Amino acid sequence: MTIKDWPADERPREKLLREGSAILTDAELLAVLLRSGVAGADAVTLARRLLSECGGLRALLEARREQLVALAGCGPAAFATFSAALELGRRYIYSTLERDGPLENPGAASQYLVSRMKAYQREVFACLYLD
Repeated sequence: MTIKDWPADERPREKLLREGSAILTDAELLAVLLRSGVAGADAVTLARRLLSECGGLRALLEARREQLVALAGCGPAAFATFSAALELGRRYIYSTLERDGPLENPGAASQYLVSRMKAYQREVFACLYLD
């Protein structure tokens, strides 16, 4: 059974359009990005399997290209899609921080540093000078 065979109110893309992205599960959000499944698995089933095999959403999105393309149903196109979505999120957070002005509390400083340094695959040293 494909997602097209599902009732319209259960399909991830239609749910997103009707109720917003916050209502979707991690697997449903990934299925929207994947756009299609593979032989024997619709996009949601594939997304659930990828999440399970990687150990969750964070591990999936932080996985290196070689790790992801080694998984059945996840080729270079899926890796590129996930990488682009993650980078859009980073840029959104960073632009929000830039727009909001100076860092006025420890939480804002933490959010800024995480958004700027999370993508590094190795240890990085940085300084944040506060006045």
